[in-house]
Amino acid sequence: MSLDLMAPIMFVSLIFFLLIGYPVAFALSAVGLLFSWIGIHFDLLRPELLQALPNQVYDIMRNDTLLAIPFFTFMGLILERSGLAEDMLDTIGQLFGTMRGGIAYAVIFVGALLAATTGVVAASVISMGLISLPIMLRYGYDTRIATGVIAASGTLAQIIPPSLVLIVLADQLGTSVGDMYAGAMLPGLLLCAFYTVFIFMVSMVKPQWVPALPPEARTLRGAALGKRVVLVMIPPLLLIFLVLGTIFLGIATPTEGGAMGAVGAIILAMMNRRLDMSLLKQAMDSTVKLSTFVVFILIGARVFRIAFLGVDGDKWVEHLLTSLPGGATGFLITVNIMVFFLAFFLDFFEIAFILVPLLAPVAQSLDINLVWFGVILAVNMQTSFMHPPFGFALFYLRSVAPKEVKSTQIYWGAVPYVVMQLIMVGTLIAFPGLVTGSLHAEVKTNADDAASIMQQMETTPSSDLPQGIEIPAGDASAADGDSQQSDALLKELTGQ
Repeated sequence: MSLDLMAPIMFVSLIFFLLIGYPVAFALSAVGLLFSWIGIHFDLLRPELLQALPNQVYDIMRNDTLLAIPFFTFMGLILERSGLAEDMLDTIGQLFGTMRGGIAYAVIFVGALLAATTGVVAASVISMGLISLPIMLRYGYDTRIATGVIAASGTLAQIIPPSLVLIVLADQLGTSVGDMYAGAMLPGLLLCAFYTVFIFMVSMVKPQWVPALPPEARTLRGAALGKRVVLVMIPPLLLIFLVLGTIFLGIATPTEGGAMGAVGAIILAMMNRRLDMSLLKQAMDSTVKLSTFVVFILIGARVFRIAFLGVDGDKWVEHLLTSLPGGATGFLITVNIMVFFLAFFLDFFEIAFILVPLLAPVAQSLDINLVWFGVILAVNMQTSFMHPPFGFALFYLRSVAPKEVKSTQIYWGAVPYVVMQLIMVGTLIAFPGLVTGSLHAEVKTNADDAASIMQQMETTPSSDLPQGIEIPAGDASAADGDSQQSDALLKELTGQ
């Protein structure tokens, strides 16, 4: 078998295993090990390549960035049951209830606040679906408008910090989580503005679809309403400052911010008298499951990466994408179209761990700011929660929606928001300053460090390699380009 054919066959095989429903972590590992064996059998790969795997697994274990995932997940799960969403939706609904579309505006506003405090889509969609959807339907909201705005506002947790997607993308792109958070803040707020303008346009064209609350439903007025708004807004704003404020001010790292957020969520649940052992057990159980899921996918991705780099898969992807017309813009458009359609079948974790590491070197070779690239991908991957067949936000909403709400109504309600998310992707491509303008310094990436390390490796004697990895001297003909590339790959993977 030719080495040139190994990379495309390997990539197609992985997609095939994923489409037939094989678990992603085991699909990655199985394809990586299978093609490693094939490569070694046909003398296309060296057996020593797999000896780098323990070092790759250890890199995952010592990655401090990934610690933010369990912290933010735990915080979101605690807040989901702390009464925060219920209090905000009830109060903000009363505040905006006098205007047409008032409850929809409240859902968007509360969705943004929940995104900035929980960072978990499921928590936001389920909370708002349980509380707001029955009220909206009771007072005459069109079912498609009601379900669409709830699902879309819940997915704001994908792009507004402290989003788990941004943490994963920062890790895979080799950028700072803090920079990714800073770059994503303005696009997230712009998406909120898009949703708000859409509801306003609906209220102008079809006012009967988004009626105001009747007077008998508005139980709070005047000073009492103002006092309630202040009291309800203080806890989430304090929590947002505790998490995001400390990160943006440089007081805490994202991991430390997540830890403080988890403690703040527990305190908030205690203040609302919602904290008990059952809640803690459920939150910890779900956190461990998600964290384990992420780590297993990462290990599988490293196994796949070793084999894929060994068969020059990175060069195949780079050649494939850099030869596109249009340069960097053509690359961004093509990649986003590809990610949009892959999101019909793969969730954001799978795309982030499989596709993004292959795209990052190409983006960097085209002088694309990786934070900008990551935020564009994050907005694009929002759509994976909003369209069938794996639109998880739609499934979450379906699970709590009344029986009279049809699934087709939920799907059609999501369509305008998917279109707005795609418009946002195009806007970010056209105006990179929306992301890069929030960055205070030049973004330094792990890829930059890797380039420096590779230069140092050129002067590193082979005797410095870890024990157990022998690089045979061979004859003069073995010192060709392929052998040198193989040596460099071994050194890169083993961290030397």
